Amino acid sequence: MVGNSPCASCKLLRRRCSKDCIFAPFFPSGDPQKFAIVHKIFGASNVSKMLQELPINQRADAVSSLVYEANARMRDPVYGCVGVISYLQNQVSQLQMQLAVAQAEILCMQMQQETSLINQHVLESNSNKSFLSSINPQLIMNFSTSTNLVEEPLKQESLWT
Repeated sequence: MVGNSPCASCKLLRRRCSKDCIFAPFFPSGDPQKFAIVHKIFGASNVSKMLQELPINQRADAVSSLVYEANARMRDPVYGCVGVISYLQNQVSQLQMQLAVAQAEILCMQMQQETSLINQHVLESNSNKSFLSSINPQLIMNFSTSTNLVEEPLKQESLWT
């Protein structure tokens, strides 16, 4: 009980709020909806039992969890928090797939850029040389002395042999 005002639970349950009220530290009179939801889902007696079984330093976390679960149960009576967790896990999975696709696209672009830079370097180095100096002189000599192509007529081969 804070001052003369009873806590939200005692107000809702219409009872006198004592100094040692287990709900008073966690359900202030300024936020009656917080206790109303927890009471509707879990019941005041069950919440009181849960809080009494816990050490004092863990009660605030327990109340926070109960409020969260009660709100989740109000939105989704069947799955509650599990539905929220499942939704978030699916969302994380989808985002991981999108991240993998984006990373693959980045890698692909980097490889294309490197290939483009290599090709540009090769073209620049080839443009510095004259075309004839880049050809092997031995190939030119072999081509000019070859008379096989001109002198030998096409051979007719039988398809039935």
